[in-house]
Amino acid sequence: MTWVTGADGSAYGVGNLPYGVFAHDGRDPRIGVRIGDFVLDLTGAEAAGLVLAAGAFGRPTLNDFMALGRPQWTAVRQRVTELLTDTAHRAAVEPLLVPLADVRLLLPFAVADYVDFYSSEHHASNVGQIFRPGQPPLLPNWKHLPIGYHGRAGTVVVSGTPVVRPAGQRPGPDGPTYGPSARLDIEAEVGFVVGVPSPLGARVSVDDFADHVFGVVLVNDWSARDIQAWEYQPLGPFLGKSFATSVSAWVTPLDALADAFLPAPEQDPEVAEYLRDVPHLGLDLRLAVEWNGERVSEPPFRTMYWTPAQQLAHLTVNGASLRTGDLYASGTVSGPERGQVGSFLELTWGGAEPVKLGAGGTRTFLEDGDTVTVTATAPGPDGTTIALGEVTGTIRPAR
Repeated sequence: MTWVTGADGSAYGVGNLPYGVFAHDGRDPRIGVRIGDFVLDLTGAEAAGLVLAAGAFGRPTLNDFMALGRPQWTAVRQRVTELLTDTAHRAAVEPLLVPLADVRLLLPFAVADYVDFYSSEHHASNVGQIFRPGQPPLLPNWKHLPIGYHGRAGTVVVSGTPVVRPAGQRPGPDGPTYGPSARLDIEAEVGFVVGVPSPLGARVSVDDFADHVFGVVLVNDWSARDIQAWEYQPLGPFLGKSFATSVSAWVTPLDALADAFLPAPEQDPEVAEYLRDVPHLGLDLRLAVEWNGERVSEPPFRTMYWTPAQQLAHLTVNGASLRTGDLYASGTVSGPERGQVGSFLELTWGGAEPVKLGAGGTRTFLEDGDTVTVTATAPGPDGTTIALGEVTGTIRPAR
Protein backbone atom coordinates (compact mmCIF):
# COMPACT_ATOMS: atom_id res chain seq x y z
CA MET A 1 0.00 0.00 0.00
CA THR A 2 1.15 3.53 -0.75
CA TRP A 3 -0.05 6.81 0.68
CA VAL A 4 0.25 8.48 -2.77
CA THR A 5 -3.21 9.50 -3.96
CA GLY A 6 -4.57 7.23 -6.69
CA ALA A 7 -1.48 5.01 -6.90
CA ASP A 8 -2.89 1.97 -5.11
CA GLY A 9 -4.20 -0.48 -7.69
CA SER A 10 -2.40 1.40 -10.46
CA ALA A 11 -0.16 -0.44 -12.93
CA TYR A 12 2.43 2.11 -11.75
CA GLY A 13 2.12 1.29 -8.04
CA VAL A 14 4.94 0.51 -5.63
CA GLY A 15 5.49 -2.87 -7.28
CA ASN A 16 6.68 -1.10 -10.41
CA LEU A 17 8.57 2.19 -9.78
CA PRO A 18 10.22 2.76 -13.18
CA TYR A 19 12.95 5.36 -13.58
CA GLY A 20 12.99 8.28 -15.99
CA VAL A 21 14.33 11.77 -16.65
CA PHE A 22 12.03 14.78 -16.76
CA ALA A 23 12.01 18.54 -17.21
CA HIS A 24 9.74 20.77 -15.12
CA ASP A 25 9.37 24.48 -14.43
CA GLY A 26 12.26 25.39 -16.74
CA ARG A 27 14.82 23.64 -14.56
CA ASP A 28 17.59 21.35 -15.76
CA PRO A 29 16.69 17.68 -16.39
CA ARG A 30 16.01 15.74 -13.21
CA ILE A 31 15.83 12.02 -12.43
CA GLY A 32 12.55 10.66 -11.16
CA VAL A 33 10.59 7.52 -10.47
CA ARG A 34 6.97 7.13 -11.47
CA ILE A 35 4.33 6.37 -8.84
CA GLY A 36 0.77 6.42 -10.12
CA ASP A 37 0.21 9.68 -12.00
CA PHE A 38 3.09 11.43 -10.26
CA VAL A 39 6.85 11.62 -10.62
CA LEU A 40 8.91 11.46 -7.44
CA ASP A 41 11.78 13.90 -7.91
CA LEU A 42 14.81 11.79 -6.94
CA THR A 43 17.19 14.63 -7.69
CA GLY A 44 15.43 16.65 -5.02
CA ALA A 45 15.16 13.66 -2.71
CA GLU A 46 18.89 13.05 -2.85
CA ALA A 47 19.65 16.72 -2.29
CA ALA A 48 17.43 16.58 0.80
CA GLY A 49 19.23 13.50 2.12
CA LEU A 50 16.20 11.24 1.75
CA VAL A 51 17.88 8.92 -0.76
CA LEU A 52 21.56 7.98 -1.05
CA ALA A 53 22.86 7.28 -4.56
CA ALA A 54 26.46 8.55 -4.50
CA GLY A 55 25.36 11.80 -6.14
CA ALA A 56 24.11 9.94 -9.22
CA PHE A 57 20.70 11.61 -9.13
CA GLY A 58 22.32 14.99 -9.66
CA ARG A 59 23.06 14.03 -13.28
CA PRO A 60 20.90 14.63 -16.39
CA THR A 61 20.68 10.93 -17.29
CA LEU A 62 20.40 7.60 -15.47
CA ASN A 63 23.86 6.46 -16.58
CA ASP A 64 25.77 7.26 -13.39
CA PHE A 65 23.14 5.53 -11.28
CA MET A 66 23.03 2.50 -13.59
CA ALA A 67 26.81 2.17 -13.34
CA LEU A 68 26.63 1.73 -9.54
CA GLY A 69 25.52 -1.90 -9.82
CA ARG A 70 22.86 -4.18 -8.45
CA PRO A 71 23.46 -3.76 -4.69
CA GLN A 72 22.95 0.00 -5.02
CA TRP A 73 19.97 -0.44 -7.38
CA THR A 74 18.29 -2.72 -4.85
CA ALA A 75 19.07 -0.46 -1.90
CA VAL A 76 17.64 2.62 -3.61
CA ARG A 77 14.51 0.73 -4.70
CA GLN A 78 13.95 -0.44 -1.12
CA ARG A 79 14.42 3.09 0.17
CA VAL A 80 12.05 4.62 -2.39
CA THR A 81 9.46 1.97 -1.52
CA GLU A 82 9.82 2.86 2.15
CA LEU A 83 9.40 6.57 1.44
CA LEU A 84 6.22 5.94 -0.54
CA THR A 85 4.59 3.47 1.85
CA ASP A 86 5.50 4.70 5.34
CA THR A 87 3.30 7.64 6.24
CA ALA A 88 6.01 8.90 8.56
CA HIS A 89 7.81 10.15 5.41
CA ARG A 90 4.78 11.76 3.82
CA ALA A 91 5.43 15.32 4.94
CA ALA A 92 8.98 15.27 3.60
CA VAL A 93 8.25 13.42 0.35
CA GLU A 94 4.92 14.88 -0.76
CA PRO A 95 6.45 18.22 -1.90
CA LEU A 96 8.74 16.20 -4.20
CA LEU A 97 5.82 14.63 -6.09
CA VAL A 98 5.21 16.31 -9.44
CA PRO A 99 2.04 15.59 -11.47
CA LEU A 100 2.95 13.58 -14.53
CA ALA A 101 0.84 15.90 -16.67
CA ASP A 102 3.13 18.83 -15.75
CA VAL A 103 6.45 17.32 -16.86
CA ARG A 104 8.21 16.74 -20.16
CA LEU A 105 9.80 13.30 -20.37
CA LEU A 106 13.28 13.02 -21.88
CA LEU A 107 15.48 10.20 -23.14
CA PRO A 108 16.23 8.49 -19.81
CA PHE A 109 19.80 7.32 -20.54
CA ALA A 110 22.61 8.26 -22.88
CA VAL A 111 22.81 5.40 -25.37
CA ALA A 112 26.34 4.02 -25.70
CA ASP A 113 25.93 1.26 -28.30
CA TYR A 114 22.77 -0.19 -29.84
CA VAL A 115 22.31 -3.80 -30.96
CA ASP A 116 19.14 -5.26 -32.45
CA PHE A 117 18.53 -9.00 -32.36
CA TYR A 118 16.19 -11.26 -34.38
CA SER A 119 15.01 -13.64 -31.68
CA SER A 120 11.40 -14.56 -32.46
CA GLU A 121 11.09 -17.84 -34.34
CA HIS A 122 7.58 -16.90 -35.44
CA HIS A 123 8.74 -13.55 -36.81
CA ALA A 124 11.79 -15.01 -38.54
CA SER A 125 9.67 -17.76 -40.10
CA ASN A 126 7.06 -15.29 -41.34
CA VAL A 127 9.68 -13.01 -42.86
CA GLY A 128 11.37 -16.01 -44.49
CA GLN A 129 8.11 -17.08 -46.10
CA ILE A 130 7.39 -13.54 -47.33
CA PHE A 131 10.88 -12.81 -48.68
CA ARG A 132 11.96 -16.31 -49.75
CA PRO A 133 8.82 -18.23 -50.80
CA GLY A 134 9.42 -21.88 -51.55
CA GLN A 135 12.60 -21.97 -49.46
CA PRO A 136 13.14 -22.99 -45.81
CA PRO A 137 11.86 -20.05 -43.72
CA LEU A 138 14.79 -20.17 -41.26
CA LEU A 139 18.39 -19.95 -42.44
CA PRO A 140 20.76 -22.71 -41.22
CA ASN A 141 22.39 -20.59 -38.48
CA TRP A 142 19.20 -19.28 -36.89
CA LYS A 143 18.76 -21.91 -34.15
CA HIS A 144 22.46 -21.98 -33.28
CA LEU A 145 23.00 -18.35 -32.30
CA PRO A 146 21.02 -15.15 -31.67
CA ILE A 147 21.20 -13.25 -34.96
CA GLY A 148 21.79 -9.52 -34.51
CA TYR A 149 23.25 -6.36 -36.01
CA HIS A 150 24.71 -3.09 -34.73
CA GLY A 151 22.52 -0.02 -35.10
CA ARG A 152 23.00 3.73 -34.75
CA ALA A 153 22.99 4.83 -31.12
CA GLY A 154 22.62 8.45 -32.19
CA THR A 155 19.19 7.85 -33.74
CA VAL A 156 17.60 6.32 -30.62
CA VAL A 157 14.87 8.77 -29.57
CA VAL A 158 12.44 9.00 -26.68
CA SER A 159 8.78 8.08 -27.06
CA GLY A 160 6.72 10.87 -28.60
CA THR A 161 9.47 12.10 -30.92
CA PRO A 162 8.08 12.49 -34.48
CA VAL A 163 9.57 10.11 -37.04
CA VAL A 164 10.49 11.63 -40.40
CA ARG A 165 9.86 9.28 -43.31
CA PRO A 166 13.26 8.13 -44.55
CA ALA A 167 14.42 8.35 -48.15
CA GLY A 168 16.86 6.06 -49.89
CA GLN A 169 17.39 3.62 -52.73
CA ARG A 170 14.55 1.19 -53.41
CA PRO A 171 14.38 -1.77 -55.78
CA GLY A 172 12.37 -1.52 -58.97
CA PRO A 173 11.75 -3.52 -62.17
CA ASP A 174 14.25 -1.37 -64.09
CA GLY A 175 16.80 -1.06 -61.31
CA PRO A 176 16.96 0.99 -58.12
CA THR A 177 15.22 4.33 -57.70
CA TYR A 178 15.69 7.00 -55.05
CA GLY A 179 12.93 8.55 -52.98
CA PRO A 180 10.89 8.37 -49.78
CA SER A 181 10.17 4.89 -48.43
CA ALA A 182 6.79 3.61 -49.56
CA ARG A 183 6.84 0.59 -47.23
CA LEU A 184 7.47 2.15 -43.84
CA ASP A 185 6.89 -0.32 -41.01
CA ILE A 186 7.22 -0.84 -37.27
CA GLU A 187 8.98 -3.45 -35.18
CA ALA A 188 7.52 -3.91 -31.70
CA GLU A 189 10.38 -5.00 -29.47
CA VAL A 190 11.64 -5.15 -25.90
CA GLY A 191 14.97 -3.51 -25.05
CA PHE A 192 17.46 -4.23 -22.27
CA VAL A 193 19.57 -1.42 -20.80
CA VAL A 194 23.08 -2.20 -19.55
CA GLY A 195 24.23 -0.59 -16.34
CA VAL A 196 27.47 -2.28 -15.32
CA PRO A 197 30.17 -2.35 -18.02
CA SER A 198 32.61 -5.16 -18.81
CA PRO A 199 36.25 -4.93 -19.92
CA LEU A 200 37.31 -5.44 -23.53
CA GLY A 201 38.35 -9.05 -24.08
CA ALA A 202 36.14 -10.46 -21.31
CA ARG A 203 33.00 -12.54 -21.76
CA VAL A 204 29.79 -12.03 -19.85
CA SER A 205 28.18 -15.31 -18.80
CA VAL A 206 24.46 -16.06 -19.07
CA ASP A 207 24.58 -16.33 -15.27
CA ASP A 208 25.67 -12.69 -14.96
CA PHE A 209 22.74 -11.18 -16.84
CA ALA A 210 21.14 -9.59 -13.75
CA ASP A 211 24.46 -8.14 -12.59
CA HIS A 212 24.87 -6.12 -15.77
CA VAL A 213 21.34 -5.32 -17.02
CA PHE A 214 19.62 -2.50 -15.15
CA GLY A 215 16.17 -2.63 -16.69
CA VAL A 216 13.79 -2.89 -19.61
CA VAL A 217 12.26 -0.47 -22.12
CA LEU A 218 9.79 -0.92 -24.94
CA VAL A 219 11.25 -0.33 -28.40
CA ASN A 220 9.85 0.47 -31.82
CA ASP A 221 12.63 -0.10 -34.34
CA TRP A 222 11.00 1.62 -37.32
CA SER A 223 11.86 -0.11 -40.57
CA ALA A 224 11.82 0.98 -44.22
CA ARG A 225 11.13 -2.37 -45.86
CA ASP A 226 11.77 -1.27 -49.45
CA ILE A 227 15.12 0.33 -48.61
CA GLN A 228 16.00 -2.71 -46.51
CA ALA A 229 15.09 -5.16 -49.28
CA TRP A 230 17.59 -3.55 -51.66
CA GLU A 231 20.49 -3.06 -49.25
CA TYR A 232 20.42 -5.99 -46.83
CA GLN A 233 22.22 -8.57 -48.94
CA PRO A 234 24.92 -9.53 -48.12
CA LEU A 235 25.65 -7.45 -44.99
CA GLY A 236 22.22 -6.95 -43.44
CA PRO A 237 20.20 -3.88 -42.35
CA PHE A 238 21.68 -0.41 -42.67
CA LEU A 239 19.79 2.71 -43.83
CA GLY A 240 16.45 0.92 -43.74
CA LYS A 241 16.77 0.83 -39.94
CA SER A 242 19.11 3.58 -38.81
CA PHE A 243 16.86 6.64 -39.29
CA ALA A 244 14.99 6.25 -35.96
CA THR A 245 14.53 3.82 -33.08
CA SER A 246 11.99 4.89 -30.44
CA VAL A 247 12.23 3.82 -26.79
CA SER A 248 9.93 4.36 -23.85
CA ALA A 249 10.64 7.20 -21.45
CA TRP A 250 10.49 4.88 -18.42
CA VAL A 251 13.04 2.17 -17.63
CA THR A 252 11.43 -0.67 -15.67
CA PRO A 253 14.04 -2.13 -13.30
CA LEU A 254 14.61 -5.88 -13.40
CA ASP A 255 13.58 -6.08 -9.74
CA ALA A 256 10.07 -4.98 -10.75
CA LEU A 257 9.86 -7.94 -13.15
CA ALA A 258 10.80 -10.65 -10.63
CA ASP A 259 7.34 -12.24 -10.97
CA ALA A 260 7.35 -12.08 -14.78
CA PHE A 261 10.11 -14.61 -15.46
CA LEU A 262 8.90 -17.98 -16.76
CA PRO A 263 10.32 -20.96 -18.69
CA ALA A 264 11.29 -19.99 -22.25
CA PRO A 265 10.50 -22.21 -25.26
CA GLU A 266 12.54 -25.40 -25.52
CA GLN A 267 15.52 -25.11 -27.84
CA ASP A 268 16.33 -27.82 -30.37
CA PRO A 269 19.07 -28.50 -31.38
CA GLU A 270 21.04 -28.03 -28.17
CA VAL A 271 22.82 -24.69 -28.13
CA ALA A 272 26.52 -24.06 -27.60
CA GLU A 273 27.73 -24.30 -24.01
CA TYR A 274 28.14 -20.52 -23.55
CA LEU A 275 24.43 -20.09 -24.43
CA ARG A 276 23.10 -22.68 -21.97
CA ASP A 277 21.18 -20.66 -19.41
CA VAL A 278 19.92 -22.75 -16.51
CA PRO A 279 17.19 -22.05 -15.69
CA HIS A 280 16.18 -21.14 -19.25
CA LEU A 281 13.92 -18.15 -18.60
CA GLY A 282 12.04 -15.64 -20.68
CA LEU A 283 9.64 -12.90 -19.63
CA ASP A 284 5.85 -12.91 -19.60
CA LEU A 285 5.42 -9.50 -21.20
CA ARG A 286 2.15 -8.91 -23.05
CA LEU A 287 2.57 -6.30 -25.75
CA ALA A 288 -0.15 -4.45 -27.62
CA VAL A 289 0.15 -2.44 -30.85
CA GLU A 290 -2.24 0.42 -31.65
CA TRP A 291 -2.39 1.92 -35.15
CA ASN A 292 -4.10 5.33 -35.09
CA GLY A 293 -5.74 4.37 -31.80
CA GLU A 294 -7.01 0.98 -32.94
CA ARG A 295 -5.51 -2.15 -31.41
CA VAL A 296 -4.31 -4.36 -34.26
CA SER A 297 -2.01 -6.88 -32.56
CA GLU A 298 -1.03 -8.38 -29.19
CA PRO A 299 2.49 -9.85 -29.43
CA PRO A 300 3.48 -12.23 -26.57
CA PHE A 301 7.11 -11.88 -25.46
CA ARG A 302 6.99 -15.26 -23.69
CA THR A 303 7.27 -16.99 -27.11
CA MET A 304 10.73 -15.55 -27.90
CA TYR A 305 13.17 -18.33 -28.82
CA TRP A 306 16.35 -16.64 -27.58
CA THR A 307 16.38 -15.28 -24.02
CA PRO A 308 17.77 -11.90 -22.86
CA ALA A 309 20.56 -13.70 -20.97
CA GLN A 310 21.56 -15.62 -24.10
CA GLN A 311 21.57 -12.43 -26.14
CA LEU A 312 23.90 -10.72 -23.66
CA ALA A 313 26.24 -13.71 -23.57
CA HIS A 314 26.39 -13.87 -27.37
CA LEU A 315 26.93 -10.13 -27.61
CA THR A 316 30.14 -10.46 -25.56
CA VAL A 317 31.39 -13.99 -26.39
CA ASN A 318 33.98 -12.57 -28.79
CA GLY A 319 35.31 -10.23 -26.09
CA ALA A 320 33.28 -7.19 -27.08
CA SER A 321 32.94 -4.91 -24.07
CA LEU A 322 29.77 -3.60 -22.49
CA ARG A 323 29.36 0.08 -21.70
CA THR A 324 26.96 1.78 -19.36
CA GLY A 325 24.00 2.82 -21.49
CA ASP A 326 24.31 0.00 -24.01
CA LEU A 327 20.90 -0.93 -25.39
CA TYR A 328 20.15 -4.27 -26.95
CA ALA A 329 16.72 -5.06 -28.34
CA SER A 330 14.99 -8.40 -28.72
CA GLY A 331 14.02 -8.05 -32.34
CA THR A 332 10.41 -8.04 -33.48
CA VAL A 333 8.11 -9.84 -31.03
CA SER A 334 5.63 -12.10 -32.84
CA GLY A 335 3.49 -15.01 -31.71
CA PRO A 336 2.08 -17.91 -33.75
CA GLU A 337 -1.15 -16.14 -34.77
CA ARG A 338 -1.69 -13.26 -37.23
CA GLY A 339 -3.13 -11.12 -34.44
CA GLN A 340 0.08 -11.58 -32.43
CA VAL A 341 2.65 -10.16 -34.85
CA GLY A 342 4.93 -7.21 -34.13
CA SER A 343 5.30 -5.80 -37.64
CA PHE A 344 2.93 -4.63 -40.35
CA LEU A 345 4.97 -6.63 -42.87
CA GLU A 346 3.53 -9.72 -41.18
CA LEU A 347 0.13 -8.25 -40.33
CA THR A 348 -0.55 -7.46 -44.01
CA TRP A 349 1.54 -10.37 -45.30
CA GLY A 350 3.93 -8.25 -47.29
CA GLY A 351 1.23 -5.74 -48.20
CA ALA A 352 -0.99 -8.33 -49.92
CA GLU A 353 -3.70 -8.25 -47.24
CA PRO A 354 -4.54 -4.66 -46.18
CA VAL A 355 -5.74 -3.94 -42.65
CA LYS A 356 -8.97 -2.00 -42.11
CA LEU A 357 -8.65 0.71 -39.47
CA GLY A 358 -12.26 1.55 -38.67
CA ALA A 359 -13.17 4.92 -40.17
CA GLY A 360 -9.52 5.49 -41.05
CA GLY A 361 -9.62 3.41 -44.19
CA THR A 362 -7.22 0.58 -44.97
CA ARG A 363 -3.48 0.35 -44.63
CA THR A 364 -0.67 -1.87 -45.82
CA PHE A 365 2.24 0.21 -44.50
CA LEU A 366 2.49 3.53 -42.65
CA GLU A 367 1.18 6.74 -44.18
CA ASP A 368 2.21 10.25 -43.19
CA GLY A 369 0.29 11.31 -40.08
CA ASP A 370 -0.14 7.76 -38.79
CA THR A 371 0.58 7.21 -35.09
CA VAL A 372 1.70 3.89 -33.62
CA THR A 373 1.78 3.15 -29.90
CA VAL A 374 3.23 0.03 -28.29
CA THR A 375 2.31 -0.83 -24.70
CA ALA A 376 3.01 -3.82 -22.47
CA THR A 377 2.02 -5.31 -19.13
CA ALA A 378 3.60 -7.95 -16.94
CA PRO A 379 2.69 -9.91 -13.79
CA GLY A 380 3.63 -8.00 -10.67
CA PRO A 381 3.92 -8.94 -7.00
CA ASP A 382 0.95 -10.47 -5.17
CA GLY A 383 -1.14 -10.97 -8.29
CA THR A 384 -0.92 -7.35 -9.46
CA THR A 385 -0.22 -6.17 -12.98
CA ILE A 386 2.49 -3.67 -13.83
CA ALA A 387 2.85 -1.61 -16.98
CA LEU A 388 5.95 -0.82 -18.98
CA GLY A 389 6.26 2.70 -20.29
CA GLU A 390 4.61 3.07 -23.67
CA VAL A 391 6.50 3.95 -26.84
CA THR A 392 4.71 6.06 -29.42
CA GLY A 393 5.58 7.94 -32.59
CA THR A 394 3.88 9.79 -35.44
CA ILE A 395 5.10 9.72 -39.04
CA ARG A 396 6.07 13.04 -40.62
CA PRO A 397 6.61 13.57 -44.38
CA ALA A 398 10.06 13.03 -45.87
CA ARG A 399 12.23 16.12 -46.06
